[in-house]
Amino acid sequence: MRFVETFHLWPFLDTLVSYIAAFVFGTLIGAERQYRQRTAGLRTNTLVALGSAAFVDLGQRLGGDVESIRIIAYVVSGIGFLGAGVIMKEGMNVRGLNTAATLWCSAAVGSCAGSDMIAEAGLLTFVVLLANTALRPLVDGINRIPTEGRTIEATYSVMVTVAAGDAGPIGDLVVEHLEAAQLQVAELAVTERGEDRVEIAATLVATNVPSEELDAITDHLAKVHGIEHATWQAKTHD
Repeated sequence: MRFVETFHLWPFLDTLVSYIAAFVFGTLIGAERQYRQRTAGLRTNTLVALGSAAFVDLGQRLGGDVESIRIIAYVVSGIGFLGAGVIMKEGMNVRGLNTAATLWCSAAVGSCAGSDMIAEAGLLTFVVLLANTALRPLVDGINRIPTEGRTIEATYSVMVTVAAGDAGPIGDLVVEHLEAAQLQVAELAVTERGEDRVEIAATLVATNVPSEELDAITDHLAKVHGIEHATWQAKTHD
């Protein structure tokens, strides 16, 4: 049998150590993602780490260091397709970028484990967990900084409440007013607010707009006949 010729105990044990390390470290990363109910959770990150370790270990055993380096390059390019699958666009917002980046890191952890760099795989796992947990308070703190008076890059929406029968002409008026202020409208949506009221939301192309300018625009729109209420909001996304 071919198995008898290719099986060697010590290389097999070396592979076993690589698989166990990839499994443990991938599980640690995946557990944090699963806890936060991300698209790619525990099993996905564990399998990515294991698969990367298996391919790199196989290349190392069959072709040495040169072949393992080539396989690592394939892993880096191939994991991009998996990462693209967890990125979702919801309206003007994009979700899943951090999850995709974590999958890249899981592949790197598995590649380290497959290359017998167990300590490096453990260190990378620690740093990935640190980035996904310890940085959250910093992100929350930055997001709580008042935006009044400062310019931020975000997706802005200008909303007005009108009678249902006035939605068409008022919507055109809002778009014209924004374009006159050199603000490009990406989307115009109408949402029912009760039986005879609707909210018109004009979403702008992501850009930097001073809050004072948006305040002035909504103040002007609020004085237009037929508009009962006007306001704006900003949604940041990374």
